[in-house]
Order: sequence, then C-alpha cells, then structure tokens
Amino acid sequence: MYQRQELLNLIDLFTPQSLIDFYSSLFENLDLSELEDYLPSKFGPKGFSRHALLRSFIVMKCEKLAMITDLNDFLHNNLKIAHICGFDILKPLPAYTVLQRFIKDLPNDILKEIFKKQVSRLKGLGAISSEFISLDSTPIKANTKQNNPKSFAKNKFKKSNQPKSDKDCKLGVHSASNEITEKNFEYYWGYKNFVLCDAISGLPIDEMTTTAEKADISMQIPLLTKTKEWFNLDGTYFIADKGFDSKDNYNFIKNELHGLAFIARNKRGTKEPKTLPAGNPICEAGLAMHKDGRQYLKDSIKQKFCCPFRTSKDDTKCPCNHPKYLNGKKNRGCIKYKSIGTDYRASIDTESIFF
Repeated sequence: MYQRQELLNLIDLFTPQSLIDFYSSLFENLDLSELEDYLPSKFGPKGFSRHALLRSFIVMKCEKLAMITDLNDFLHNNLKIAHICGFDILKPLPAYTVLQRFIKDLPNDILKEIFKKQVSRLKGLGAISSEFISLDSTPIKANTKQNNPKSFAKNKFKKSNQPKSDKDCKLGVHSASNEITEKNFEYYWGYKNFVLCDAISGLPIDEMTTTAEKADISMQIPLLTKTKEWFNLDGTYFIADKGFDSKDNYNFIKNELHGLAFIARNKRGTKEPKTLPAGNPICEAGLAMHKDGRQYLKDSIKQKFCCPFRTSKDDTKCPCNHPKYLNGKKNRGCIKYKSIGTDYRASIDTESIFF
C-alpha cells in the first residue's frame, strides 16, 4: 500500500520529459513584467497568480486544446506542467470560472506589449530580422450557428442578419486563393487576422485583428505604419500576395520604408486586347491601329490609338464595315486608349528572375 501511494505521488510520472523541458525553457524566456502578478485586494484571498494563469493559456494553445475545460483536465492530469506554469499543486488548481474570467478580462494592450518584448528579444538574439518580411491574412470565424454549414437558418449570410451571440463580428468572404478564376469561396461571420512575419525564419513580427469585412488591400499601410514605430523596417524586402496589390501599397514600401516591394500582380478587372509586339492594339477588322497623341496624367500616360484610315474618304477601306468608320465624320473609325503607368508599381517587371 505504501509503495502504491508513493507511485501516485510522482507528479511527473505520466508527463513526457520532452514536454517538461519544452515548457521549462519556454517560460524561462518569457517576460511577463508588463502583467501585474497579483491584483491588490483589501478583502479576501489574493487569488491565483496572473502570470501562472497566462502561462496556462499558452499551454492551451501549444497543446491545441479547444476548450477551457480541456485545459483544466490537462493541468490536473499533468501536475508537473501546472507546477511549471506557477501554480501551487499542493492546493486546488483554478476552476473553470477562474480561467474564463481571467482570459475575458485580460486587456489586449498588455498582450501586445508582452509580444513586442519577445520579438525585440528575438531580434537582439538574431533570430528575427527585417531583411525579408511577408504579410498575409487568415479568417477567424465567430462562434455562431450562422457559420455552421449544417444550420438551416434562413438568410444566414445577409448583412442585416447580425449574429446574436457576437455583436461585434462582421460578414466577410474567404477564398482558397487569389486567382481570377477562383470559385471556391465561402461567406462567414467573424474577423480577420493580419500577420507580419520574418520571411526567413517564419516567426511573427506583428499582427492586427480586424472585422471580417476589411479588405486585405486596405490593411497593409496601417499595420506597417504601426509596426515601424517600434521595429525597424528600413530597407526591407516586402513580400505579399495579390490581395495587397495597389499603387499606394507599392509606394509606401518605396517612400516610407525605403525598401523593395514584391507583391504579386492582381489582374482582376483588366483586359488583355490583341496587340502587336510594338504595343499597338489591333482593331476588330484585324488592322494595326496608329498612335494619335498622348495625355500625361499624375501616375500614367494615356496613349491614344486611332484607325489607320481615319482621314480616308473611301467607305470601302474598313474590311468589316464598322459603324464607327461609316459615321460620316471627318475623323472616322475606332479609337482605343492604352494606359502606360509611370509609378513605382508599373516600373516593376513581374516576369523577371529577380522578382
């Protein structure tokens, strides 16, 4: 009986040593100075250590536990891990309500500051750099029945049908890729998380969470502006997918960060008419159109092309008898315009090996 009791008291018997070493090393290098360990209280017990509670939720994410009840069970079944978190295992561990109240009331600003300190420390150790950075977004679905594919609720994805369980979430759309012909997409109620990473190590540098209706293209500048206030991004090589392709985003990388942008070209909404190798468009009759002046705009040049028989008086010249050629005017025939960009985005050869 005595030997059986001693066996049950070995708290690390059923916890792998590799797991013990992992969390010991993780929490040893975690700076929680931004979080007050115990809140002042005039009456009653001082409660559980807030540092220990936060560490327990880190364990929850590392172990991919979905519910707080799963975390509670894990801590009770792995008392060594609970001890490493900072709990006194000779006393009762925190109940479900304690864990729930802590994570609900924990200010996000404190988590942001803890995150910044960890990133700055990794940068000092050389584990993170700003030489190559990348940005992407991921959807976060709200916990509502309207996101359940088995739900038969009417008008689940109607903007006016706000989920009762989450008054802050918004309606968004998520596709499998940014391809023009992509038809595999879905609507969802929730949020969107933008993560800025060191493209070499894959470690995160900064993040921003918005409601789901925010477009990727509109969030690059706000996130990078916020990040460069505390993390040096000068001279960076910025990488992103088609969702972030715009003139403003390219110009921000060049003018504000003094870096180079490698953003995949978004061809949605553009047409590729038939042209000659020289760039002259071909009309509906199969004839090469002639240049006829240009207009200089802020970030582009608007080149005008006209019919090769613009001033001809012969009504039989146009092979297809186009209505615009038979308009009875002095300058007859079709007119087309081609926009030639002069900004930083237009100057980049996306087909080059360097890109």
